[in-house]
Amino acid sequence: MPLAQNPLSVEVELPREDVALITVDGYLDVDTATEFQAHLANQLHHGRRHFLLDLSSVPFMDSSGMNIILRVYQETRGNAGSVHVIGPTPAVRRILDLTGVSITVPISESVDEALARVDETPDTPGEPGAEGA
Repeated sequence: MPLAQNPLSVEVELPREDVALITVDGYLDVDTATEFQAHLANQLHHGRRHFLLDLSSVPFMDSSGMNIILRVYQETRGNAGSVHVIGPTPAVRRILDLTGVSITVPISESVDEALARVDETPDTPGEPGAEGA
């Protein structure tokens, strides 16, 4: 019964119409990743382009969580959107750094910092010169 021992809590707030703040609490692993993915997919379905992922209460994340973050990053790039990780715990930050995800997905220390980065995101899909160069 790993879910009973390590439940995942996911809360969604909308600081702006096209921005979803997803606050995750608990272990983000193979047993709980489906719930996390369902919340992200729901927000994509409702037209959110920018995702702020607050991982400050995630003591552990495996490759399942990391892959979901990368998947939503790929989805948002096609819609001139962005993904930002907020306040990862040291263990999660280490995984993001070791795998290079922190190079692709910006890491912020606060919601305000992440929102400021959203404001810097270009309103055109993809990154200049990234395709067909």
